[in-house]
Amino acid sequence: MIGAVIAMESEAEALLSQTEIEQISSVFGKAVYGGKAFGKDVLIVVCGVGKVNAAAGACAAILKGADVILNFGVAGGLNEKTEVAELYLIDRAVQYDFDCTQLNGSKVGTLDGETENFLPLFIPGGLDFPRRALGTGDRFNDSAKDHALLLELGCDIREMEGGAIAEVCKYAGVPFASVKSISDVYGSGSTTEQFKKNLKLAVLNLKAHMKEIIESIE
Repeated sequence: MIGAVIAMESEAEALLSQTEIEQISSVFGKAVYGGKAFGKDVLIVVCGVGKVNAAAGACAAILKGADVILNFGVAGGLNEKTEVAELYLIDRAVQYDFDCTQLNGSKVGTLDGETENFLPLFIPGGLDFPRRALGTGDRFNDSAKDHALLLELGCDIREMEGGAIAEVCKYAGVPFASVKSISDVYGSGSTTEQFKKNLKLAVLNLKAHMKEIIESIE
């Protein structure tokens, strides 16, 4: 069963609106919708924004029987390799606000017990969206310092959930795939204003490709 872990209801609608809902419940305070979409069993968890919410949502989906986790939603582009409303398949993720460098000399984002800062994601066969690297942190801002750090790490896209879900799935032994639609691009004006302006368009493009996304996950 596919467990879709989504931050916001507005993002989740890209799949919810195309799902035959059979049951609604709550796990760890998160809304959980069970049903069928495009002939497959799906569990949709609307987890809330941020890393802790995302981790709880992933745990809820796995607890309810998901054997693969999908995260989709809007995100911010960091460079010329991203365009508003375009879809990108995330192939690796790092938590750029996790920093033990002073303690052990590791790279920013290197989790306890890991040797590399990026965690690899599952790449569904048949999805040909361009692949990009994701930076996750509990910050939404236009900070030049954060932007410089993200570029230094090699990130193309930033948001607030994917890296945390990747961590949960790694330790749970569950494949994790992620598709992001760009709502704002750094350097093109206020990311907040871009987000407000482009949110619906970005979600509409996700919805248009949702059948393709769901059918690609075995």
